[in-house]
Amino acid sequence: MGWFSVAFGLILVSVSTFVNSVSGIGANWGTQATHPLPPGIVVKLLKDNGIQKVKLFDANYDSLRALGNSGIEVMVGIPNDMLASLASSVKNAEKWVSKNVSTHITTNNVNIRYVAVGNEPFLETYNGSFLTTTFPALQNVQSALIKAGLSNQVKVTVPLNADVYESSTDVPSGGDFRADIHDLMLAIVKYLSDNGGPFTVNIYPFISLYTDSNFPVEYAFFDGNASPITDGGTTYYNMFDANHDTLVWALQKNGFGNLPIIVGEIGWPTDGDPNANLDYAKRFNQGFMSHISGGKGTPMRPGPIDAYLFSLIDEDAKSIQPGNFERHWGIFTFDGLAKYQLNLGTTNLGALVPGKGVQYLERKWCVMKPSVRPDDPDVAPSVNYACGRADCTSLGYQTTCGNLDARGNISYAFNSYYQINNQLEKACKFPNVSMVTKTEPSVGSCRFVVMIQPYYGRAERRLCSIQQTWGFAVGLILFLWRVL
Repeated sequence: MGWFSVAFGLILVSVSTFVNSVSGIGANWGTQATHPLPPGIVVKLLKDNGIQKVKLFDANYDSLRALGNSGIEVMVGIPNDMLASLASSVKNAEKWVSKNVSTHITTNNVNIRYVAVGNEPFLETYNGSFLTTTFPALQNVQSALIKAGLSNQVKVTVPLNADVYESSTDVPSGGDFRADIHDLMLAIVKYLSDNGGPFTVNIYPFISLYTDSNFPVEYAFFDGNASPITDGGTTYYNMFDANHDTLVWALQKNGFGNLPIIVGEIGWPTDGDPNANLDYAKRFNQGFMSHISGGKGTPMRPGPIDAYLFSLIDEDAKSIQPGNFERHWGIFTFDGLAKYQLNLGTTNLGALVPGKGVQYLERKWCVMKPSVRPDDPDVAPSVNYACGRADCTSLGYQTTCGNLDARGNISYAFNSYYQINNQLEKACKFPNVSMVTKTEPSVGSCRFVVMIQPYYGRAERRLCSIQQTWGFAVGLILFLWRVL
């Protein structure tokens, strides 16, 4: 099998529909972070950068409430672990739609246009866990939207990984859906078509470069420097167009050539791997923006492309099982700083506008004591403990902090744990080897962060209220017991 077909098997794909979709670039707003930015700041960040569409991975109340009256088009998500419940009962789907869609549209004026049922549920790595629940959940959510009178305004989709289709000939025209799920895919695609829903696809040339050492680097980008692929009379100069059109061929081959396609995720990470760096990320994302700005489309789908960049903000609590790069997809850092200059074609400035009003903890850091040697027996277990509970993905070969010496690596690990734990005094109490300093230890492009103030959403506030109520009750009981 050639690198082309290998790449297609590895590229992540997700699909989303667009009906009366607004123009312009969208962004994925993930919240798997130890200290997520307050939703109000994120919505302002979106608006300041002219981003008119946002894709969520759940239906977080605070995020949706902040999007109210913003005019931003929203795709809300249903996590995979909820599919079984929604598949088993249309009543459950009706309750979910009422709580997470209807209420926000009617009371908060949130411009919800899509519901993403699951997230890449047919990944081969899931071993079929969601094969029997995804389609019934999709049907029940659609029925719930119809009952709520929202089916003309809100469309359903199932974000799918690119491994649901493949090319038998190593060129796009050989595209078809995977043999083991072919019938299921056709049932879903027909249902989407019948109900005006789209196919949402995530396209990641970086993943192919990460997993296949023979992948031609230049083919990942849009500069025209790669050796092109010829498919009949069509020439492909970059992987995005080729991957996208493999899906188009799969749809066309099965009678759904006009089904709308949304690129649900596309982007490039900036850290955690030698190929995940600022230069490549800027080159890829700016190349993609330039590629779609003229509305040319792809050879098989001429016309405007609707896409959501992955992602808006770094997420330091994401799983790193796929690779250390997983926490570094954002075009903004965790605290809303622009990582590089990127012209989204949405503002006159032509550059990213950083987040505003971000509140930080005190400017202090946890570092290794100068008096301690790196080979001290207490150092290694302390670093392992810190990295196991914090984020050390910027440490490693050809990463942002890959040039630190041993002492710098140790201090970075300590500080990451200290900041994630809100600078608690005990979080810098590694046995005899750590100390707090107010002298910034950052070196060059390696940033030793100061964490932002923790944000407490509705769920956290409710928990605090319960804890306070119980605390008051216990205190009152103890007081009365002492008095009586």
